Amino acid sequence: MSIDLIRTQTPEDKELARKLAELTILEGELAQRELDVATLQAELHAFERRYLRIVGIRYAELNEIDAQIAEALAEVSPKSSEEQERASQARAQANESAQASKIAQEVGRRDKFTPSDALKKLYREVAKCIHPDLATDENDRVRRQHFMAEANQAYEAGNEARLREILREWGNSPEAVKGDGVGTELIRVIRKIAQIERRLQAIESIIAQLLSSDLFRLKVEVERAEAEGRDLLAEMASRLDQQIADARRHLASLQHERFNRD
Repeated sequence: MSIDLIRTQTPEDKELARKLAELTILEGELAQRELDVATLQAELHAFERRYLRIVGIRYAELNEIDAQIAEALAEVSPKSSEEQERASQARAQANESAQASKIAQEVGRRDKFTPSDALKKLYREVAKCIHPDLATDENDRVRRQHFMAEANQAYEAGNEARLREILREWGNSPEAVKGDGVGTELIRVIRKIAQIERRLQAIESIIAQLLSSDLFRLKVEVERAEAEGRDLLAEMASRLDQQIADARRHLASLQHERFNRD
């Protein structure tokens, strides 16, 4: 029976079978690379929150004191455009640091991202089913992007229940229904392959950018120090505490001088 089927296959049938096999491999590769980039981004977000809570909050405090010092000096020299500009820049930096510190405190205290094997498996399943680069038209792409964004949020939050819910929602959607016809299906598969290949290239670029970022390099340094029994972030925090103490003394001195003048 299988021999008869092979003999009656058209060239389109054979090409479709070959492309479907290629697509299956690429879908698995895409799901894994999506998992890789999502995991890396989540790890960096978690490390950034940790950094901001330990080190960033101290930079925010130091920048605030520096801004007050610059403003005090500008007040002494109201006609100095250089002092006024320095005070303005210092205040802008202090406000930016304060905002970053505030955000870090509001997002919770999860310092590390450690996804379970079950969570990773669920995410790969979601990526295989609903990835935007599997879309057949623009409306389909928009809907898939919405689902994928929710999946990324659920993955970073470690929410397995939400990932399962997303899979169920997608499985019950009209977009999950496939059309018929060898010629139409072949075109659809060829386009999906091209879309996946483009996305894989984009992912490699994203990962390369993340791996070359200052945040990732700092994360590597911190982890290397931890392996050696050192807490690099605590060391940075200690140095900043000393700088803050020095800056406070400087500010107090300026305030004392102003009080005496007044």
